[in-house]
Amino acid sequence: MAEAAVRERRDGAQRLAAAFARPGRRAALMPYLMGGFPSMEESARIALACADAGADVIELGVPYSDPLADGPVIHDAGTRALAAGASLSGVLEVARIASQRLPVVLMCYANMVFAPGAEAFVERLARAGASGLIVPDLPLEESAPVREACERHGLALVPLVAPTSSPERMRAIGALASGFLYTVSVVGTTGERAALSERFGEIVSAAKRSTSVPVAIGFGIATPEQALQAAQAGADGVIVGTRLVRAAAEAQDPAQAVGALVAELAAALSV
Repeated sequence: MAEAAVRERRDGAQRLAAAFARPGRRAALMPYLMGGFPSMEESARIALACADAGADVIELGVPYSDPLADGPVIHDAGTRALAAGASLSGVLEVARIASQRLPVVLMCYANMVFAPGAEAFVERLARAGASGLIVPDLPLEESAPVREACERHGLALVPLVAPTSSPERMRAIGALASGFLYTVSVVGTTGERAALSERFGEIVSAAKRSTSVPVAIGFGIATPEQALQAAQAGADGVIVGTRLVRAAAEAQDPAQAVGALVAELAAALSV
């Protein structure tokens, strides 16, 4: 039975497809957490609190010294995690714990993948039970080795598209997407916004036309109302990061605080 469970966890694309097809949901809820923040042990507690509160997928960030896509809140969390001794091995242990409850998609930068080699890196993710990988600074033209390694080890390589992506480029990226297509809702880095872009619905529609996999929207979504707005615009998944990382930084009990926020977001996305 244990071996069967491990095989199931390693078939990332199937696990993600099941998460997006969860009954009673307008869209899959996908909290972003920074691995190792506020501590390695606490980040595992936060991940489990998210699972208890109704999350469908965890996006787990690996702290990095030069996170180009991250706004100040997530950048600061990664810096503090590194200062406290966070490592890839530690983050993969968080992934192993969380993946026993729900699919985990690791988010990291290209240097971390190519330094040990794509094959070795992806194999470590698979052994930790991860379902997918997001590499925001990996161009489509350089993605083949990582994508092929992910295919060999049963992981989904999740690409990103942005409001600035041309229809042609969006189709090229969408055609190779696995697991889901990460759709950036705004130009710029991660962070909370008071309101969603006026082009929000247009961006979601364009992404959905470009691919056959689910479309998850991220960057700028912070409140239950915004999560519901994203689902009503047609998003298959809603990614919330900065608001949750900020709660983890400010609360005396980070897991309880993040879990409470996730429960509110899950309620907003429930049919």
